Amino acid sequence: MAVEKYRQIIQQLILERANRGSSQEGIETQAILDAERDRYLLLHTGWRGNRRTHGCSLHLDIKDGKIWIQHDGTEVGIATQLLELGVPKEDIVLAFHSPYMRQFTEFAIN
Repeated sequence: MAVEKYRQIIQQLILERANRGSSQEGIETQAILDAERDRYLLLHTGWRGNRRTHGCSLHLDIKDGKIWIQHDGTEVGIATQLLELGVPKEDIVLAFHSPYMRQFTEFAIN
């Protein structure tokens, strides 16, 4: 698949999650879509009572024509959704695994 198609798929998935919002009152869900640098994040920020919340539940990059999953804190794995949308396993890197461990997955090593 072309990189432009990967951009569309990633943006679609992140925007769908962002538009659902947070299940917790006072927490804002933000989609960060940087198609120029191919960096995509789903952030959660706000307050739970007197405690500050700020964190990333999803971080994807596109590098060398492949989708690098830097972080996936979602219930339904983003890799599964990418496969369902036609992205081949050899174009998905589970970057949250060490380079050594990636050889034991069914996905791309780098």
